[in-house]
Amino acid sequence: MSSPGGILLITFGAAIVNGALGYGFSSITVPLALFLIPNRVLNPALVAIEVALNAYVLWVNRAAVPSVGRRVAPLAVGLVPGVVAGTLVVAHVSPAWVKFATYAALLPVILIQASGFRRPIRSERAAGAFFGVGLGTLYSVTTISGPPLAVALNNQGLSKDEFRAALGVVRLAESSMTAAAYLAVGLFTRDSLALIPQIVPSVFVGVPIGAVLIRHLSPETFRRICMSFDAWVVGFGLSALLRELRIVTGAAAFGVLGAVAAVDGWLLYRYFYSHSRNRA
Repeated sequence: MSSPGGILLITFGAAIVNGALGYGFSSITVPLALFLIPNRVLNPALVAIEVALNAYVLWVNRAAVPSVGRRVAPLAVGLVPGVVAGTLVVAHVSPAWVKFATYAALLPVILIQASGFRRPIRSERAAGAFFGVGLGTLYSVTTISGPPLAVALNNQGLSKDEFRAALGVVRLAESSMTAAAYLAVGLFTRDSLALIPQIVPSVFVGVPIGAVLIRHLSPETFRRICMSFDAWVVGFGLSALLRELRIVTGAAAFGVLGAVAAVDGWLLYRYFYSHSRNRA
């Protein structure tokens, strides 16, 4: 079904990213692991691990929770209908189409984050509930929510501790709700549970390494490089699925990968050029 060595390597790299940024475990793991494992097997294993991982992030940043709790509460409430809808999709829709939907949803989110988009949301409570529905749906289908959530929270002027605490609150809520929903519809199978022991060692070793690594690197530069890598992986996966599902035939399907490479290359050039000018 899967290559234990491949899963171990993928999740180790993803755990380093998560340890450095406070999110990113699923957004790195899923695009790569989907080449080896279908969503219905991969998702429950990742969700179970992320309940513990997000609880750890929240505990480490617990001092800032009182200052962000009320601000993220509407978003957490909005997660509920989204998680239910997304779980039904995973349980009943063809794995190939779920994979396609996963890549199609991830690509714009990754590129938006790579662009460094910032725009504060004024009606935070109303927008939070609406955003929560979409976030819950995305997470329960893909187990990924870090990139869009980071974009939203980065726009709201939170301090570093508040940002991490808000991430912890929302991501623990969504992973716990999704775990309960998956359990209710019977998605926790023997194959899914067998993945957990393959992944856990990577998390225990990779997260502390990431936490140390980020002290010596620019967080923004590290994040941009990770998102660039993700964009190329998702672009390739989307192109391959266009051929597999016969939406686009032949080499034309890889036009998506070419377009992603062009956009991402321009975004990286713009970032590093601006960064070098600011340093000068």
